[in-house]
Amino acid sequence: MNNNYPIWRDANRLLLEVEQAVKHFPRYHKYTLGTELRRQAMLICQLVARAWREKTQNLDILKRLVATVDDLKIQLQLGKELQVFQNFSVFERLAVLTVTVGKQSGGWLRHSQSKQPEVSRFA
Repeated sequence: MNNNYPIWRDANRLLLEVEQAVKHFPRYHKYTLGTELRRQAMLICQLVARAWREKTQNLDILKRLVATVDDLKIQLQLGKELQVFQNFSVFERLAVLTVTVGKQSGGWLRHSQSKQPEVSRFA
């Protein structure tokens, strides 16, 4: 994939921003919450790429992508409450990027669902 696709560009930017933020976490949180944030951000990038490539499994991958973004939001909120971010603006940048990727992935999922043929309840 390339950076011409907004969700890919934003997911990559989110991953890079998470990596930078975790560098400044207190040691205890760097290897607990920091590791989990890094893993989730990487998984988001992987799922975006996979959904783009694998058109047949697209819906399942997109559902997992939406859930992963939601999980990251919860982890970011925990980090804010634990005050692990260097300052509020670091948290705010990550939160805005996560919400942006969440909106894009939700829209992608809705669009893909609308393209699926309806299955009759009586079939």
